[in-house]
Amino acid sequence: MFIDEAKIRVKAGDGGNGCMAFRREKFVPRGGPSGGDGGRGGDVVMESSNRHNTLIHFRYNPEHKAQRGEHGMGSNCTGLDGRSITLQVPVGTSLFDMETGELVHDFKEPDEKLVIAKGGRGGRGNQHFATSTHQAPREHELGRAGEERQYRLELKLLADVGLVGYPNAGKSTLISRISAARPKIADYPFTTLEPNLGVVTVGEEPDLESFVVADMPGLIEGAHLGSGLGVQFLRHIERTRLLVHLVDVSDASGRPDPVEDFKVINKELASFTGSPVTREADPFADEDGPIAVDHPLADKPMIVVATKIDAANPEKLKKLAAHVKRRKLEFHSISAVTGQGIDELKWALAKRLRPTPN
Repeated sequence: MFIDEAKIRVKAGDGGNGCMAFRREKFVPRGGPSGGDGGRGGDVVMESSNRHNTLIHFRYNPEHKAQRGEHGMGSNCTGLDGRSITLQVPVGTSLFDMETGELVHDFKEPDEKLVIAKGGRGGRGNQHFATSTHQAPREHELGRAGEERQYRLELKLLADVGLVGYPNAGKSTLISRISAARPKIADYPFTTLEPNLGVVTVGEEPDLESFVVADMPGLIEGAHLGSGLGVQFLRHIERTRLLVHLVDVSDASGRPDPVEDFKVINKELASFTGSPVTREADPFADEDGPIAVDHPLADKPMIVVATKIDAANPEKLKKLAAHVKRRKLEFHSISAVTGQGIDELKWALAKRLRPTPN
């Protein structure tokens, strides 16, 4: 099961109490104070790891508590510190404070660590309160309470390429042809219910190139408002470097105008709320006027791909190609069933993802 959101409550360990004690030794009937300090409470640490690719382990175990410090003891013995706990999250997880809604940290790389709840300090024993005029203190400190916090976790997949388009546009079939991913494929809408990742390789050693492709559930009009499944997964393509927009040009889709399909999906990408950016106009706007957008999904580089050309309607293919050319976007046509155009598309993706020389 793919879980990309979770809420957790964490409690760091309390500090141990300081001890009140006095030396009691032979020939020392009135020994001084000897109460030890309490141990420090354990921290709650969050660490990004490649071992996980979902937040399901938090969905059913939302509360996490570190060990408290041990109390101080006589003979100036300090209590042991409490054990800290480490919570592992997938790379790409964003941590939000539930109280303020602020982003606390974005785990973009593996092995990043962050203390999300600090353990309480141990209390001081009565040995610390002795003075020249107060030689038998009975004062001692209680341990400080450990921090208690509530967080919201949000996972955004890390992929180089994101596949977008209407349901049944051929996204799952394409990723199954260009990678080892085996998503569910069927002839009905919303077959894909969760993102799928596939590693694509092109070339041969020593010039082998590879990149990660994410297959997203199909978008429909109104996805950014919650229609269909798109709103649950649009954020997963925020981190991608390149979008591949698949448009079905066969008559099997039941939609008469591929250009309108192309425009609808792009408007959904532009309307999805997220981190704002400054932008003058939407390059996908109609000729009669631009559409203002403020989201980086509309800024991402895009390759447009006409799918199912083995059963294509020639007029649809021609119309879409002409529209994309006017938008000055790269255009490819493929058939994932016959393999036509697949290798050319893979090399085109690898070329677009190569670092730009300085």
